[in-house]
Amino acid sequence: MKSVSAADANRHFSALLREVSRGARITVTSRGKPVAMISAADPAERRERAAARRALLLRLRTVPATGARNWSRSDLYE
Repeated sequence: MKSVSAADANRHFSALLREVSRGARITVTSRGKPVAMISAADPAERRERAAARRALLLRLRTVPATGARNWSRSDLYE
């Protein structure tokens, strides 16, 4: 596992993201102490977000945009 200072992480963030996309895990340190970890996003989380996005887009397509407030607060949290 690679370790970089916060200053170096800031200066070379794009390069660090490329490394992470290839599977690396990088620890970011501040004054020699670990403060953060950069790692690839969880594939399950990506699928969950994609499903939520599809559900939202489907709902937006099926509900007419009338401008009228014909919904309740509880409808927002189905």
